[in-house]
Amino acid sequence: MNSQGSTNRLSAFRKLNRVLIFTVSAGDGHTRAAQAVKKQILENYPEAQVSIVDTFRYASPMVEKMVLGAYLEIIKISPMVYGYFYYRAEKTQPLSGFAKMEFNRIINKLAAPKLMSLISSMQPQAILCTHPFPLGILSSLKIRGKLDIPLLATITDFTVHPFWVYSAVDYYCVASEELKPSFIRHGVSSDRLAATGIPIDPLFRRMESKEQLNKRLGLSNDLPTILVMGGGLGMGPLEEVVQTLDTRQCQLLVVCGRNKSLKNKIDIIANQMGRNVHVYSFVSNIHELMGAADLMVTKAGGLTCSEALALGLPLFITDPIPGQEERNTEFLVNQGAAVAIKDSKHLLTEINKYIHNPHRVNELTKAAIKIGRPNSARVVMNLMQQMVNSDKQAAGGNNLVQGNREAE
Repeated sequence: MNSQGSTNRLSAFRKLNRVLIFTVSAGDGHTRAAQAVKKQILENYPEAQVSIVDTFRYASPMVEKMVLGAYLEIIKISPMVYGYFYYRAEKTQPLSGFAKMEFNRIINKLAAPKLMSLISSMQPQAILCTHPFPLGILSSLKIRGKLDIPLLATITDFTVHPFWVYSAVDYYCVASEELKPSFIRHGVSSDRLAATGIPIDPLFRRMESKEQLNKRLGLSNDLPTILVMGGGLGMGPLEEVVQTLDTRQCQLLVVCGRNKSLKNKIDIIANQMGRNVHVYSFVSNIHELMGAADLMVTKAGGLTCSEALALGLPLFITDPIPGQEERNTEFLVNQGAAVAIKDSKHLLTEINKYIHNPHRVNELTKAAIKIGRPNSARVVMNLMQQMVNSDKQAAGGNNLVQGNREAE
């Protein structure tokens, strides 16, 4: 009898065979989170169909050009303006609430039909969104009774913003347990929250030793290594940062992303500084560079910071974009995992306080490890798997994922 019951349960178990992930290519973080979850699912279920859809590019190139073009231009030309609107919307002031509804109405009209056609064709078991724009479209479809599929959202920052909050989302995958109260204050019930961490590449939980990485990267074992990054777009004061650091006392790894102009400028600076400066464009082995580093100087992108935290890599944050990056910085500093550098001129002084004091570096490392989630993509996958096999899509967070550490 027991054997028969066990057999029935095994035969009833449904694998993740079809998963649809919607993202938006506003920077690299949202897409990389989607890729991390896809990679994890395919490691567990090699025959699964997992499709990542760049929402606006697929549904309406005109909307992509308008929305993303405007976003990137504002970030580059006047980040303070972006920050103003971000914080205004964060406080859910009447204008910002109206703006959210009106924006969603427009993109629903332009994008929803094509997304619905794709969903009907693929028949996914679950849908994951790594950006709030497709989440708003799909939540609206669920409210109108046109979609009855488990809908999850992965928040890619260490904060909550009203543009992410929709009543028809079954689960929110958030960066940290400490963020749950903020989501609850925004009207998300606790049984729709899971502290999974921001999904990062599974490679971050299978790291080689620092000595092995140094050998592969051509680095010295006798000098501390500082990784300098400006995100996939190569933004932030990288030139000033590199010129500030003293390469007689350390070796630098500088990642310029897709910013070719910046790469050329940093190459010239590196040649003037002599050896111990290694300059890269966009890289596919960022896990190795982070694994070799002792400290990291970076902007405060949610996914980049999550990757560093997973390795216990201390963060020195410079020039965060007003809005979500400032919120990320506040969270990470309050957790003791990061140091905020208000002016690049003070960077060398601040780094020297740590690089010559192993105890202070160790404190940052311990704090980073405490909130780091190297298994985040697997936890998100497990949550999706359990939802697919649950009799009720929203059976309660504690019933589905018994805490992040246990689910890992």
